[in-house]
Amino acid sequence: MELELKLALPVQEPLLLQKQLARSPLIGRRKPKRQQLHNTYYDTPEHALQSHAVALRVRRIGDAQHPQWVQTLKIGAAGDSAFSRRGEWEVPNTTGTLDSAMLSNTPWLDLDPDGRLYQSLLPVFTTTFERLSWISKLGEASVEIALDIGSVQMDGHSTPLCELEIELLSGTPDALFEAARQIGKQVGLMPLHLSKAERAYRLAEGTLDAPLRARPPVLTDAMAFGAVVQAVLREAFLQFSANLYTLRSSEAPEVLHQARVGWRRFKSAIRLFKLGRKHCGLPDLAALRPLLDQMALLRDLDVAATEVLPSQAEAFRRQHPRQAAQWARFEALLARTIASERAALRQMLFDPALGRCLLDVAGWLELHSLQVRMPGRNPQQPVSTWGKKRLKKLATQLTAQALDAPDLQAQHALRILSKRLRYGVESLRALLPLKPAERWYRSATRMQTRVGLQRDQRQTLETALRLHASQTVVAHLRSAVPDEMADPSLI
Repeated sequence: MELELKLALPVQEPLLLQKQLARSPLIGRRKPKRQQLHNTYYDTPEHALQSHAVALRVRRIGDAQHPQWVQTLKIGAAGDSAFSRRGEWEVPNTTGTLDSAMLSNTPWLDLDPDGRLYQSLLPVFTTTFERLSWISKLGEASVEIALDIGSVQMDGHSTPLCELEIELLSGTPDALFEAARQIGKQVGLMPLHLSKAERAYRLAEGTLDAPLRARPPVLTDAMAFGAVVQAVLREAFLQFSANLYTLRSSEAPEVLHQARVGWRRFKSAIRLFKLGRKHCGLPDLAALRPLLDQMALLRDLDVAATEVLPSQAEAFRRQHPRQAAQWARFEALLARTIASERAALRQMLFDPALGRCLLDVAGWLELHSLQVRMPGRNPQQPVSTWGKKRLKKLATQLTAQALDAPDLQAQHALRILSKRLRYGVESLRALLPLKPAERWYRSATRMQTRVGLQRDQRQTLETALRLHASQTVVAHLRSAVPDEMADPSLI
């Protein structure tokens, strides 16, 4: 069983990165082992191995004149967390080509009992990189730390590779995160959910930089409360951290949006399950606050540029044909502001303090079962019963608040409550009765959409004022904001 922690690093000049890593006392005094690695991965034309979470490769160590070959089979998904537990079977290979005999004492026979799958295998992608590795001791534990810099190639496409892998050689998995924390004092690390194989497949599909949207966690009635809590939080944190990783290179507004959704779902689940830091060991999240504030600022600007202004542009030009240039100037100014704020956000993503905070959360979720007590008077009841009661209470609160939300502050509270209900239904849907869940979800979505649209209009007006747009543009945007949603300072 391979236990490994995978971490993204800033893609930068290799020598500079090595100098930064050398400042870490954990590895800085040790000379690294240096290897040139070329890996050929095999699959069927339909990618049957990928669908079964299987990776099969032949690795060349060294140059083509003096090669050593190793054949490796890995079984188990590695794309749900930076921390992976995978079955691994590795044997020397003398030919440099795939050898079926080397699979005889592995679980391959369970996957391919008649050999038909093996007959369909062909090379599908390669990875080429230089690996610098160190063996380090942390107390009674031993880990291998490997820096990989190179590229992934598939179907004529290529993407850079710059990552750190920490593999447990002996001891407990806590050592993986402790090693990462120590290295993370010098370098901005980030939990990386993608294996090299998964990166290659997404590269070929054109989805490498696609936003990761929410996915229903796998829940069953037989699961204990703590297991349900862990599954829901892990999925939300994956959505948050995976989109943060994509934000390092992507300028797509939807990636930013999905990162924020992931974080809101994570925080909403904390409230849903009533998890206090003192009782469940949740790490301190203060280091995330500057990033979250910058994400909120940039998201408001993105919405103004991609949703609110396009919806009002035609009306402005029709009502103010002589001032059309003023609208265009505001759009151009907004675009420059977005570029500047996005650059500031990207810089924050490489902050070592941010990386250590993300690692703390990942370790909290992955290493220790969440020993949390079910809130309420009957902690022995099924989780499905508790979930139904909890969300029914939120739905009742939403209905009551919707009848009495006369001002801006009340509307904001209403929007937050509608999100909490919606995310709760999405997370626990597998455990909820169908009709009430659908009713609660529709109600929460309608409320969130209505209040959200009004908020977007108000935020765009605030942006126009902050960027000193013309009086004509400001007046047009102000006319779209309902009186009950208007900040008195904007009137």
